Amino acid sequence: MRLPLLALHIVAGTLGMLSGFVAVFLLKGSRRHALVGKVFVIAMLCLSASGVLLAIMKSQPGNVLGGALTCYLVATAWMTARRREGEPGLLDWGALLVALTVGAFEMTYGFEAATSRTGLKHGYPPGPYFSFGFVALLAAAGDVRMLMRRGISGTQRIARHLWRMCFALFVAAASIFLARQHLFPAFMRKTGALVFLSVLPLLLMIFWLVRVRFANAYKQRWTRSISPLVATSSERGDSTVMFSPMALNTRFIDAAGARGNQTDSAVTPP
Repeated sequence: MRLPLLALHIVAGTLGMLSGFVAVFLLKGSRRHALVGKVFVIAMLCLSASGVLLAIMKSQPGNVLGGALTCYLVATAWMTARRREGEPGLLDWGALLVALTVGAFEMTYGFEAATSRTGLKHGYPPGPYFSFGFVALLAAAGDVRMLMRRGISGTQRIARHLWRMCFALFVAAASIFLARQHLFPAFMRKTGALVFLSVLPLLLMIFWLVRVRFANAYKQRWTRSISPLVATSSERGDSTVMFSPMALNTRFIDAAGARGNQTDSAVTPP
């Protein structure tokens, strides 16, 4: 059983990484983006599920937690894009429980590794445990906030989808480029190309989060400034419509917002 699981793990990881990088550069909210995003979600769920099973067979608790966290991030990001606004349910409460459990175990293992004689816990130093534990607890805090507000919408909804998908892509990229450097040519190892490819999803995550925030703020300011002119033009019977060229930079937000109340919306990078 281990060999088929390993084959599924490798294929799903490769497909997830490739589809994730493609989705990042497609227009957010477009049909192509939605299609590639679905491929990414399915591949990442297969990757994380098979990874958890393999880790259980090999008695690797650290990898079990990593796989569970990846599965949680992808699933909640997908639910954020698919669900109508203001509709948290039982799945969201279950996801919160997963995030809290993973975060608690990661932090516990991190402290145990830091205080052990070898500086390791189940083969890993404190750093990875604390890093993944922080991400899990940060995601759990976001879940609590969403549940208390009975939903999430607008820019916050897009940001929630973005960072969870991008971090899951980072896990897939790091698992390939950092954990298996021996599979790549020597010049890629010596030039730092593998490290760059591993952290690229995090850089793209920062870029998209900043762009979403600033583009949305600019759109709101421009709308407020142009509204009086449009009203005055309407009173005069002028049918000319005024547009700002800079508004083109926010078209990915417009596409995502137009699908905000549709069940088939997808706002993935991944």
